[in-house]
Amino acid sequence: MKRLLVCFWLAFVLWPAALQVAAAWAGESNGGQSPALRNGDIGQGGDYRIGKGDVLDISVWREPMLSGETLVRSDGMISVALLGDVKAMGRTPMELRDEIQNRLKEYLGEPAVTVTVKTPVSQKFYVVGEVRTPGEYDLVKELTVVQAIARAGGFTEWAVKDQILLIRKEGSSERKIKINYKEIVKGKDSGQNLTLRADDTIVVP
Repeated sequence: MKRLLVCFWLAFVLWPAALQVAAAWAGESNGGQSPALRNGDIGQGGDYRIGKGDVLDISVWREPMLSGETLVRSDGMISVALLGDVKAMGRTPMELRDEIQNRLKEYLGEPAVTVTVKTPVSQKFYVVGEVRTPGEYDLVKELTVVQAIARAGGFTEWAVKDQILLIRKEGSSERKIKINYKEIVKGKDSGQNLTLRADDTIVVP
């Protein structure tokens, strides 16, 4: 009888720990990430556009010889085993995954592919002028003008906050957008607090 009671007591004590170990194992088997992250969502709702210099992780389930990291070359292409060169630049990770997955069907039947942007370096924005830490910043998530200025350390005491310029590349030309920071923070014209795009430059006079 005592032995039976001891067994019940051990089961009661050890069961929560067993559940934690199982949960941890399940998390590790998924790379510690949610499916969205595994498919390349790096904080921009899956809209991140791959560019030159980005490092991608291509994973083909149960095919280690086809999986691994690859660099987006200066011509915007990546090399994928069996497929050769595949265009990556300008696509989202989901779009690239779909093409690789569809093309691999010729060799593997029903491949399961994930594409993760491991090192996003291609998309930048710039803040110059009267901010505390002007310079180049990685655009790895959705940022507004106000958030970008905060990222650059905020204004210096000499900043002219109602005459900020956002310089945006549109094709072969540049568009200059005037931004009044004072009106944004007062709630008079929040529409000026634009979401940044790659290669945007904020100039604070």
